[in-house]
Amino acid sequence: QVSLTESGGGSVQAGRSLRLSCTVSGYPFKNLCLAWVRQAPGKEREGVAAIDGTGRSSYAESVEGRFTISTDNAENTVYLLMNNLGPDDSAIYYCAADRETEVVGRPKSSWRFWGQGTQVTVSA
Repeated sequence: QVSLTESGGGSVQAGRSLRLSCTVSGYPFKNLCLAWVRQAPGKEREGVAAIDGTGRSSYAESVEGRFTISTDNAENTVYLLMNNLGPDDSAIYYCAADRETEVVGRPKSSWRFWGQGTQVTVSA
């Protein structure tokens, strides 16, 4: 069983940055494909960013150039650095994972394992 624990959400003004962290346990870290998925009230889940064990990453078109996903293999942690945030980025952000898969195309919104989510609120 893969366990995911997020941290780092909060409230910021538009134009500022936040970094989310997700600590992973229960499975060899490098054999996981990891992602950040967000859901705003009344909207469908959106795959924001994903990264696999080879370091290949992908981003949703809405965040490309502003968000960066990265991993620290020594700490079994995946990060999401979010720059130039806007009100449309407000959502609950979930860390998610699948075993033994690779990043192909844009990040998907359906994953096997999920964290509890962390709220990000961006005010204009």
